[in-house]
Amino acid sequence: MTDQEHAKQIRQLIDSWSKAVARKDVEAIMQFYSPPLRAFDAIGPLQFQSRDAYQQHWQHCMTFCPGEFRFEVHQLEVQADTELAFCHFLNYGGGTDSEGQLHLYWLRCTQCWQLQPDGWKIIHEHFSVPVEMGSGQGQFDLKPDDER
Repeated sequence: MTDQEHAKQIRQLIDSWSKAVARKDVEAIMQFYSPPLRAFDAIGPLQFQSRDAYQQHWQHCMTFCPGEFRFEVHQLEVQADTELAFCHFLNYGGGTDSEGQLHLYWLRCTQCWQLQPDGWKIIHEHFSVPVEMGSGQGQFDLKPDDER
């Protein structure tokens, strides 16, 4: 299989993963992660060092959005070879809070996938929000430009 074919597989997996996130299906989401996992999410704590801890975090995060939930992948770039794949993208999403307000914002995401005996799995993930250095506040109002 060529590197381009591996990259195509990763793109298909990311599409399935993002659909599981949009459905808030934590069980399906976690099927994409390797048991040895290191994750840095935009929402604390500082890091997650196991798949189980990250699953609990995903479940907790879903409780903040009892209504509609969106999770869109934009500007996806994938590099892959026969063992590892690296990707980054912008994520547009959010959810409806308990008062019915839909909150949407842009995040950045980087993932590292590893080909394991049971298929490609995420071994590292990093979501982040740009921070304004003077105030220390997250810049949730930023939007991507079309330049690459």
